[in-house]
Amino acid sequence: MQKDKKLIFYDIALLILSLYIALLLRLDFKIPREYMEFFYLSFLPVIIITLFFNKIFHLYDSIWKYASIEELISIIYSVSLSNVIFILYSYFISYKILETRYFRFPFTVHIIFWLLSIVSLGGTRFIVRLLEEMNINKSCEEKKKKLIIIGAGDASALLIKEIKKSDYLNYDIVGLIDDDSSKQGKHISGVKVIGERNDIVRICAENKVEEIILAMPSTEIETKRKIINICKNTSAKLKTLPGIYEIIDGKVNVNKIRDVNIEDLLGREEVRLNNKDIDKYIKDKVILVTGGGGSIGSELCRQIAKFNPNKLLIMDIYENNAYDLQMELNYNYPSLDKEVLIASIRDEEKIKSIFEEYKPDVVFHAAAHKHVPLMESNPGEAIKNNVIGTYNIAKFSHVYGVKKFVQISTDKAVNPTNIMGATKRFCEIIIQAFDTISNTEYVAVRFGNVLGSNGSVIPLFKKQIAHGGPVTVTHPEINRYFMTIPEAAQLVIQAGSMANGGEIFVLDMGEPVKIVDLAKDLIKLSGYQPGLDIKIEYTGLRPGEKLYEELLIDEVALTSTEHDKIFVEKPTGNNIEFVEKSIEEFKEVIYKSKEEIFKLMEEKVPTYKRKKNN
Repeated sequence: MQKDKKLIFYDIALLILSLYIALLLRLDFKIPREYMEFFYLSFLPVIIITLFFNKIFHLYDSIWKYASIEELISIIYSVSLSNVIFILYSYFISYKILETRYFRFPFTVHIIFWLLSIVSLGGTRFIVRLLEEMNINKSCEEKKKKLIIIGAGDASALLIKEIKKSDYLNYDIVGLIDDDSSKQGKHISGVKVIGERNDIVRICAENKVEEIILAMPSTEIETKRKIINICKNTSAKLKTLPGIYEIIDGKVNVNKIRDVNIEDLLGREEVRLNNKDIDKYIKDKVILVTGGGGSIGSELCRQIAKFNPNKLLIMDIYENNAYDLQMELNYNYPSLDKEVLIASIRDEEKIKSIFEEYKPDVVFHAAAHKHVPLMESNPGEAIKNNVIGTYNIAKFSHVYGVKKFVQISTDKAVNPTNIMGATKRFCEIIIQAFDTISNTEYVAVRFGNVLGSNGSVIPLFKKQIAHGGPVTVTHPEINRYFMTIPEAAQLVIQAGSMANGGEIFVLDMGEPVKIVDLAKDLIKLSGYQPGLDIKIEYTGLRPGEKLYEELLIDEVALTSTEHDKIFVEKPTGNNIEFVEKSIEEFKEVIYKSKEEIFKLMEEKVPTYKRKKNN
């Protein structure tokens, strides 16, 4: 408001000055007395008229640091209309009040005054904008980070333009990196290609580079991984443009830069789906996803939505996640028929009513307790949810004629040393037993740790790094198999299409990764040095935790499938009588002591060897 008042005073002064200069210019700098008298009669009405029209055209409401051609046009309109009224005023005063045509300004004075008013009023406003931009540029200059961009292609060209025009991407671009020898020394939008990947460490050190942006969205994952590994040897923070698949899916805009994730470093070639096979059992079918609000369940729902099911049922006990997913699907798939069901898989009567009402064709069972230490402290809850809950879903899938039942399993089910893994192994026994008596095709899908899922190690490490450390690792030798959330969901969906019944599907997950190496990489990717900026502390293995995870119970039973990344462990002999008798025993023991629960589980899952001390 204070600035608006100042602008009004400036306008008053400039209008008086413009009118006076117009008289000087028109009358060769010799103004007769009668014209000066008319000037004194005129400047106050001119000010009132012009300020009135300035207000009409919002010249005191605009934010002038963003002034553009529209504001200039508003000034022209205001000044033009003001001058028209001023001319009429001149003739009125001359003929009606003074009764002489000589006491008024020559017409050319009005033209000069009109031009001077536009220049002066417009000039002050655009000077305001210029000063604001100079202040912004000055402040940005102080904050600019030294940057190199890897890749000298279309993505880099878009990125450079975005950086140059943005007020928020405050970078000083040192240069471009590209392995193409024909591009060396060339320029893109004024930025020079200054080296190849082997020069990255040297260039970063010489120029004190603070950030590196990987602008190679179409490059193969293996090539990206090698370049990122080189970048880890610098002190710069790594960022990347989104991958092509992310852009196509509409998850991000091409101009959005994100931090390099650990997934970029560990990722394998994306699992490719056989859409034709998937169409056959999802399109136009009623699909139920239990645990639909969780990390895997929600991604399953996103993937399933692409295949046009007749109805998607999202079941979860936790309403907040389910609601968020519902809103997301409403936006991305507005025509998808979906329903969120808030229910617990433990509630047998509720589950029965859901199957009776909706009669799903396919069930993806992702609901489970999965946190190893928490379940070790609460074994009764692990059995209630994972074992009895799975039994409820499997039983009613059989009773109501579900065509396919896909169980989400884990590598922790293989030779388990904790109650969570043992319950998941018993879940595999449940679905294999039901498969022997039912027309429903029951299968399980087993994979390792999922990067970025709720409660996984990566979000924990990121929080610890954000707080300045330390990053906690249980043991220097502990390792795990890893996969991304989309990979996990795609494997589950693909497995459903390949199922004949009773199989356990396993993903080729490559080599296991040491958790401490994961921690070090994440620290480096965040722009810090492990051990110097961020400490790593070893806390000791937790109850039930293994140093090494396995994916197979019996490697001899492993056979390949038509999908080069998916293998299958053939059904083993499990009977429904054993399962039903065990369920009754579990229902009795869950309210007893932990030792009794552990003991019963060891009886039911022979491969379960509890680790009592760590």
